[in-house]
Amino acid sequence: MVTLPMPPFLLDVLFTFNIALSIVVLLVCVYSMRPLDFAVFPTILLIATLMRLALNVASTRVVLLYGHEGGDAAGKVIEAFGEVVIGGNYVVGLVVFLILVIINFVVVTKGAGRISEVSARFTLDAMPGKQMAIDADLNAGLITQEDAKDRRKEVTQEADFYGSMDGASKFVRGDAVAGILILVINILGGLGIGMLQHDLSFDLAARYYSLLTIGDGLVAQIPSLLLSTAAAIMVTRVNAAQDMGQQIIGQLFGAPKALAVAAGILFIMGSIPGMPHVAFLSLATVAGVGAYFIYQKNLAEAAQKAAVEAEQPKQPEPDQDVKELDWDDVMPVDMIGLEVGYRLIPMVDKLQGGQLLSRIKGVRKKLSQDLGFLVPSVHIRDNLDLMPGAYRITLMGVSVGESEVYPDRELAINPGQVFGVLKGIEVKDPAFGLDAVWVEQSQKEQAQTLGYTVVDAGTVVATHLNQILQAHSHELLGHDEVQKLLDLLTKTSPKLVEELIPNRLSVSTLLKVLQNLLMEQVPVRDFRTITESLAEAVARTQDPLALTAAVRVSLSRMIVQNIIGADDELPVITLDPQLEQLLLGSVQQGDGGSEGLVIEPTMAERLQSSLAGVAQQQEIAGRASIVLVAAPIRPLLAKFVRYGEHQISVLSYQEIPENKRVTIIATVGGQNQANA
Repeated sequence: MVTLPMPPFLLDVLFTFNIALSIVVLLVCVYSMRPLDFAVFPTILLIATLMRLALNVASTRVVLLYGHEGGDAAGKVIEAFGEVVIGGNYVVGLVVFLILVIINFVVVTKGAGRISEVSARFTLDAMPGKQMAIDADLNAGLITQEDAKDRRKEVTQEADFYGSMDGASKFVRGDAVAGILILVINILGGLGIGMLQHDLSFDLAARYYSLLTIGDGLVAQIPSLLLSTAAAIMVTRVNAAQDMGQQIIGQLFGAPKALAVAAGILFIMGSIPGMPHVAFLSLATVAGVGAYFIYQKNLAEAAQKAAVEAEQPKQPEPDQDVKELDWDDVMPVDMIGLEVGYRLIPMVDKLQGGQLLSRIKGVRKKLSQDLGFLVPSVHIRDNLDLMPGAYRITLMGVSVGESEVYPDRELAINPGQVFGVLKGIEVKDPAFGLDAVWVEQSQKEQAQTLGYTVVDAGTVVATHLNQILQAHSHELLGHDEVQKLLDLLTKTSPKLVEELIPNRLSVSTLLKVLQNLLMEQVPVRDFRTITESLAEAVARTQDPLALTAAVRVSLSRMIVQNIIGADDELPVITLDPQLEQLLLGSVQQGDGGSEGLVIEPTMAERLQSSLAGVAQQQEIAGRASIVLVAAPIRPLLAKFVRYGEHQISVLSYQEIPENKRVTIIATVGGQNQANA
C-alpha cells in the first residue's frame, strides 16, 4: 500500500475492512470478562494503526493523481464520506474532522494513555506483594506447584499487558496528530496540483481536493476513534465474572431509587413554561416506569429468597449476633518463620533476581542431610512493623533472632586477623557475633585483600537462619517426624521396629531420647544404630537420660569424628579428682539423676572461669575443647557448659573409641590449676 499504486476498488475494500476490524475489536473489548482475556489487544492496536496510516498514504497518492476528475476518483467510500456524511460542504467537513480529531486526541486517547501509565506503574509496584502471597500460599499448602506456576504466569502477563498498553496508547495519539498533518498536506498539495498542473480554478480545485481529502480523513478517523474507545474501555475494565454490558445493567440500574429521583427531576423541568414538554415529560415517564418495574423485580427476588430460606431446616440461633467460632478461626503458628521489612522483599522475589529463597532451600536440604530428619519449610512474609532492612526469625511464633541487613551493600566479616580498616557501617555478624562492616559493593575486592570474609545480604540471612536452626534442632523434631523415621526403618529392618515400638518403648520416650541427642548436637541420621542400642538398653531402664547415655556410647565414633575429624589423638580436659568425686557423690545421692542438682556458687564460678580460659586457648590453637568426665556426671556438666561463650564438648569415659589416643591437656576445677 505504501509503495505500489492501489486501484480505487481495492481501496474501498480495505477501507471497509478497516472499519469492520475496528468495530469487531471494540465489541471484543466490551464483551471480555477481564483485560487478560484479550491480551493480544496491544499488538492488534499497533497493526491496525499502521494499516490505517498505510491506507492514508495509498489514498493520498490516488487523490493527488486523480483528484482533478472529482467524484469517485479515489473510490466510492471516500466519495460517500465526502458527499453524504458532510453534505458535500468541505467547510462543514473540515469542522467535523477537527472535532473528531479533538475528541480522539484530547479526550479519549489522552485519558486512556494516562490510565494505562498509572495501571502499569501500580501493577509493577504490586508484583512483589503478589509473588510473596503466592509463595506464602504454596508454603502453607493451600495451592499446588502447578497452581503457583499459573498464578505467577498470570501476574507476569498482567504486568506485560499494562506495560504494552502504555506504549500502544502512544501510537494512537501519534495517529491523531498524523491525521491532522496529512489533511493539511493533502489540501495544500491538491490545490497546487489542481491549479498548476490541471489548470483548475481555485474554487473548483478547493472543492474537488478538499472534499476528497476530508472524506479520506473521516474514513481514517472513525476507525481511529473506535480503536481509541476500545483501548479506553480495556484499561478502565475491572476484573469480574461479567462482561461490560452485564456490569452496567447490574450496577447502574440495580437500584430503583436513582431512576425514581431522575424521573422526578425531569418531570419538574418539563413542567416549567417554555421548556420542551414532550421530550422531558416522555423521558420522565420512561424513567418512572423503569424504576417501578425494578422495584417490583427486587421485591419478587426478595420474596423468592425468603421462601427458599424458609424451606431449609432452621439452625439453632447463637447466643450472640456474631458468627459462632470454630477451629478454622484458630490459626496454627508457623514452625519456622522469616519476617522481612519492605526493603528486603526483592531478596525473596525471584522475578527481581532475589536468591534468598533458593539459599534457604539449600540450608534446609543440608540441615536435613546432616541432622537425619526433614527440616520443616520456612514460611516467609513481609512485616511492615519491622525496620525497612530488618528481618526476624521465629520458631513456633516466638522470635529467636533478628538483625538488620543492607541489600545494596556487602558485609565484610573480620575472621580474627585482618590487615587494615574499612569504612562503612560497623556491626556484629548476626550468626556468630564477629566484628563486621557493611561496605559498598565497590569495596569488595579491597576488603578481601585486607583479609575480610565478604558476603552479600542474602548469605547473611541464610547463615543466621542456619545457625539458629542448628541450635534449636531438637525443637523441630516432633512425633510426626519420629513416626516417619520409624516408617522408613520398617522397610529395611521390620523386625527391629516391631520388637521395640510400641511394646517395649513408647514413641514419646523415643522422641525424648532423639531430642536429647539433638540438643547436644548429635545427629540422628544413623537411626538404625540408635534403635538397636535402645532395644538393648530398654530392658534395664526407661529413663530417657539413661537411654540417651546408652545411645551415645553406640554413636561414640560418629560423635568424636564430628568433633575432631579423623585425628588419632584426642586432646581432653579433665576435672580435678576431688571435684569429680564430689559431683559423683551428689549424683548418687540423687538416685543417679542429674536434674535438680546445683553446684555450689563459688565452685561453679571457679569451674566456669577455668573452662573458659582453656577453651579460649584451644580456639586460638585451632583445636576443639573436650571435657572428659565420668558417665554419671556427663549430662550435668554438658548442661552446665551448653550456654557458655565457647563451644565445649563433654564426653564420658565410655564414649572414647578404642582407636583414639587420649591426651590430657589440662585439669580444671581444683584450687590450683594443673596444666599438662
